[in-house]
Amino acid sequence: METKLKYYLQIADNALILSHRLSEYCSRAPFLEEDLANTNVALDLIGLAESVLEEVAKQDGKGKCGDDLAYKRKENEFLNVILVEQPNEDFAQIMVRQFFTDAFNYYFFSELCTSKDKFLSALAKKSIKEITYHLRRSSEWMIRLGKGTPEASQKTQFAIDKLWKYTHEFFIENSIETEMINKGIGSNLASVHLNWKQKISEIFYIAHFVIPTNDFVIKGGKEGVHSENLGYILCEMQYLPNKYPDAKW
Repeated sequence: METKLKYYLQIADNALILSHRLSEYCSRAPFLEEDLANTNVALDLIGLAESVLEEVAKQDGKGKCGDDLAYKRKENEFLNVILVEQPNEDFAQIMVRQFFTDAFNYYFFSELCTSKDKFLSALAKKSIKEITYHLRRSSEWMIRLGKGTPEASQKTQFAIDKLWKYTHEFFIENSIETEMINKGIGSNLASVHLNWKQKISEIFYIAHFVIPTNDFVIKGGKEGVHSENLGYILCEMQYLPNKYPDAKW
């Protein structure tokens, strides 16, 4: 598969796997309105993933469809970052994971709007409104949790400390991203990182959270090397297509 399509897959897989994680939390949010909001974010992400996967299948020209790429790839063929596959341990961890990802997506897709690739620029321009809402929502929740009860603040800071080591992978360029950036197709990760850090610092200051000083890095997802969590996600997500490969719905 050509480099550009692998770049597409990185975008699609981040959205697909995170949408699955969010869908697992359906009916478990603190109250009904938030449960609906969480589910709507999952739907936005799976819609984004579907658009990209269909385009990959179309440009690859091997007779596959988007569903084939979602449900018939192996674990080491997924190119999502490891952060998005982390489990839903509690509401604080869900919102921290979401905030980190939403902030990245906002600046990543903002840069992608000027991509020389027509599909990616159109995708970014179409998606940025939803992504802006996602970031506003998760930012508000971080502030709400930080200024809430001592327990809420403590649990959220614990989630921040736990997930911080996964955030670095967003900004570590692999060979795919380097080539796309050099061709004017991909987002400049250095610029995205600067804006991301500024946003994180701004919200953490308001919410009274502390940015972790531990620089330990966990990476590998963009190269197809994942945590054990992805295997469990795919077992659930791909069960029916694997059991009934010829089924149509």
